[in-house]
Amino acid sequence: MNANQSIKEAGTVTMERSYNAPKEKVWQALTNVDNLRKWFFDVSAFEPKLGFKFEFSGDCGDDINEEHYVHYCEVTDLIEGEKLTYSWSYRDYEGMSYVTWQLFSQGEGTRVVLTHRGLDTFPKLANFTRDSFTGGWTYFMDEALKEFVEL
Repeated sequence: MNANQSIKEAGTVTMERSYNAPKEKVWQALTNVDNLRKWFFDVSAFEPKLGFKFEFSGDCGDDINEEHYVHYCEVTDLIEGEKLTYSWSYRDYEGMSYVTWQLFSQGEGTRVVLTHRGLDTFPKLANFTRDSFTGGWTYFMDEALKEFVEL
């Protein structure tokens, strides 16, 4: 897989990107609540600790068919500075998925692998398709996170 490749398989989105930023800066973007609020979502709180629960709200869709979703998450796996996994579910919808961020030093930069698995557990709605998640994660990986860590 090259540095900016995405892999699609049933129920899973995997993306790999490289950033011109040190691993510690990328880790802080993923785990510091103030940083998360600048590039990701306005999370209620966040601590990189197993069992830590957090939530955030987000809108999805176009101006006519926009939906508001409350996301519930819990840190389920953590290797300080290298790997972060949290559950991802929605208020009022069945299904449970897991988001994993893995960081690898790459010279003076960082390679990040994002895997969001379990998408096939969500209802068969337009905003819960693999393509919808791919679009969202592409924005966060290619624009929001990139701009934040490469400043």
